[in-house]
Amino acid sequence: MQARDFPIVDAHQHFWEPERNYHPWLNDEPMIPFRYGDYTAIRSRFLPPDYMAATGGWKVAKTVYVETEWDHRDPLGETRYIHKVAAEFGVPNAVVAQAWLDSENARDLIVAQAAFPLVRSVRHKPRAAASAALAQRGARGSMDDPRWRDGFAHLAPNHLMFDLQTPWWHLDAAADLAGDFPSTTIVLNHAGLPSDRSVPGLAAWRSAMEHLARAPNVMLKISGIGLADRPWRAEDNIPVVRDAISIFGAERCMFASNFPVDSLIGDFNTIFSGFAQATASMPWEVQRGLFHDNACRVYQL
Repeated sequence: MQARDFPIVDAHQHFWEPERNYHPWLNDEPMIPFRYGDYTAIRSRFLPPDYMAATGGWKVAKTVYVETEWDHRDPLGETRYIHKVAAEFGVPNAVVAQAWLDSENARDLIVAQAAFPLVRSVRHKPRAAASAALAQRGARGSMDDPRWRDGFAHLAPNHLMFDLQTPWWHLDAAADLAGDFPSTTIVLNHAGLPSDRSVPGLAAWRSAMEHLARAPNVMLKISGIGLADRPWRAEDNIPVVRDAISIFGAERCMFASNFPVDSLIGDFNTIFSGFAQATASMPWEVQRGLFHDNACRVYQL
């Protein structure tokens, strides 16, 4: 049996209509610096019919929607919107909502987000340095910021997880966060963003991931691992996929497309075929966990 033969849960994807709803990075000029370079191609409507067309012959059964940097003044507006999308199209089946943890109304916002039936987690990208050489602990808006942590403390009482997107050079702070809040499940997005594929770059990424993986309340999404200005290639990414699984253990990992963002560097079939190739020698039950069961468990699908 192969990955195409069983249902898939795409653990990280997005829908949007920038012509109707305001997303600063999709609507404003000039465009922001972006890790995949020019993103003009994705600054247009992407809804479930577009997504299903992109998935081709893969049996996507359920999806997890992740906040899209919608207008930060109206985070609940995004959650209402995506619930309407789900009601119309049957996907997504779980939601990672927007919540600014260091805002004055963080507690009230978290309570309000938790009341929506599909919301399982929230995301607020903490402040991050542009490179490992510039990384410092304690910056305002970072995972060390007491105000940011005060907001984070409201997640567990409201039965919410936290989706963390940060580059690997901040995973030491993530490990401390996980240790200080053991009741909150943290889902690391995009495999810690291993963009530096040099020998020392990958060694530093592995070391940071190994440190974080010691925290049992951290899960991992293997997604968003493409490289700037370069098509998604198995030879570039399969070693990263296998290392990530080896570090965290297959039971704590899940695959995801990051569509439509990752459509900038590869089509859905190329990316998921790469995941399948990377795991082809693993037992069928392990493969099914990575493609389906683990996401169902973590996001309560």
